Amino acid sequence: MPAALDIKEEILELKKQRNAVILAHNYQTGDIQDLADYVGDSLGLAYQAKSTDADVIVFCGVHFMAETAKIVNPGKIVVLPDKDAGCSLEQSCPAEQLEAFLKENAGKNYYVIAYINCSGAVKALCDVICTSGNAVKIVEQAPPDRPILFVPDENLGAWVMEQTGRKMDLWKGNCYVHVEFTRDSIRKIKDQYPDALVVAHPECTQAVRLLADEVCSTEKMVTWCKNAPSDNLIVVTESGMLHRLRKECPDKNLIAGPTDRCACADCRYMKLNTLEKLRDCLANLAPRVEMDEDVRKRAEAPLLRMLEQSK
Repeated sequence: MPAALDIKEEILELKKQRNAVILAHNYQTGDIQDLADYVGDSLGLAYQAKSTDADVIVFCGVHFMAETAKIVNPGKIVVLPDKDAGCSLEQSCPAEQLEAFLKENAGKNYYVIAYINCSGAVKALCDVICTSGNAVKIVEQAPPDRPILFVPDENLGAWVMEQTGRKMDLWKGNCYVHVEFTRDSIRKIKDQYPDALVVAHPECTQAVRLLADEVCSTEKMVTWCKNAPSDNLIVVTESGMLHRLRKECPDKNLIAGPTDRCACADCRYMKLNTLEKLRDCLANLAPRVEMDEDVRKRAEAPLLRMLEQSK
């Protein structure tokens, strides 16, 4: 029997023994997605994390996602296959820098909206959280008499401003994967497939978003690709999304959105998780995600506010 199958069987047996649930982000490798109980985007994963009755949550994604699961499940064990699976957006907005900025600008009385791609300590400083899937809805519900500070993704924030007409001050952060896509790299593919439609994630730069036929979250990409009138689709987001799309849209020719450096974009953090590490974290219940209880409680309020405002 191939070793890969042995590992998969080990994972499923350990999952049963631990009464665990495996959550996987759309950017995980295909073998992990295929073993997960739920595959989705940040909003869907947040709902699943809150509703699970499992004793152990195995979060195959990056650290802030596992931390989000811990925030809403303080009594459960939350493990992440690789403790070094971070996020460039999370790193771009350290909590101490945001706290200092808010103190320096206390007179502005900012309403702080944080993209979920941030640390628990940053979430604890905010009024409400959003994802790429609900950002427009969350901003539309912000108090009209308070200025908005949107952290940490300036590209998502700019796109939301375009959609809502609501002016916001934007933190200067971005996803290193999505900013690698360029207008020229997309146009080269369009030259090869003139009838191709482009779907892009809002973390991309404005130059790329302007070329897109649709800008949306990874979850919305699934429905859009299924219903797209062209068979040729250029998917401009992290490469892991193509595995799920090819399973759910088998009749489409899904083309990886290129960068100037390569044919597709891999997130080095998302790809740190492997089947071997997934097995080991179930066996050892480590690395665990732990949080200071005061920070967790303060971070929980804006997360629950997001879930309520997303209904």
